[in-house]
Amino acid sequence: MVKLRSLRVKHAIIRECMAEFVGTFVLLLFGLATVAQVRTSRFTKGDAMAPSMAFAVGVTSAMYLCKGVSGANLNPSVTFSFCVMGKMPWRKLAPYSLSQLLGAYVAAGIVYLVYYDAIMDYSGGVLTVTGPNETASIFATYPSEYLSLENGFLDQVVGTAMLMLCILGLGEQRNTPVPEGLIPVVVGIVVFGLSISLSANCGCAINPARDLGPRLFTLSAGYGTEVFTSYNYWFWVPVVAPTVGAVVGSFFYLLLIDWQLPDPEPPEKTVEISTISHNEKLEISL
Repeated sequence: MVKLRSLRVKHAIIRECMAEFVGTFVLLLFGLATVAQVRTSRFTKGDAMAPSMAFAVGVTSAMYLCKGVSGANLNPSVTFSFCVMGKMPWRKLAPYSLSQLLGAYVAAGIVYLVYYDAIMDYSGGVLTVTGPNETASIFATYPSEYLSLENGFLDQVVGTAMLMLCILGLGEQRNTPVPEGLIPVVVGIVVFGLSISLSANCGCAINPARDLGPRLFTLSAGYGTEVFTSYNYWFWVPVVAPTVGAVVGSFFYLLLIDWQLPDPEPPEKTVEISTISHNEKLEISL
């Protein structure tokens, strides 16, 4: 065990990036594998709610796995928002985001390999972004036919703002804090609620890494440049809009909740009084 302990990475930022990579990988593997199972089986092995449950389980599992190392951001928009709020130094934004993106990319690749035969059978061996047997949406999110870019942008802003609004106060001691060990469970419940209520328009990405990482994988897997050009160049919406939404949600949390909470009670002061005759100390709490 001592020898194995020596394998511990010395640089904190590298350890944290490793944790973000693994955590995002776990989150996406649960979610994308469930989408692949449901889609390629034509809903005989699950229903439309199954991916929502899988992403909730994925985020809960990922947070339990890596929260103690990196804080389990698992989302570049969350990391960006934390930097804006001063909860994280800006120097961590790029390495965290790249680690999350890479974790999502690798997860998409593993899901593709595991479900390769099913994907080929479902699509007739043709990897397409559009059409009745398209499989690109197993990996990245795409808008419904009726959705405009403007409405899709709003959808993602609202979804990510709600995410931040609901999770920022979970550990706040001046409010109704969730026990530390249960925070991942509550975050999973929040993700599940958002997924079942805001998925119809464009899949409820609310995470640039969740969308861009698998989208890059589909490009390299042979789906072609349509993964970026289809639906009026939709790809930028689930990258930019969640980042805007995370900042908006964080601002409203601070404005409407955090800054309205009671001031924290000052720490209890202790005065020590020594008696010369007996050389004893008496502590008085103020």
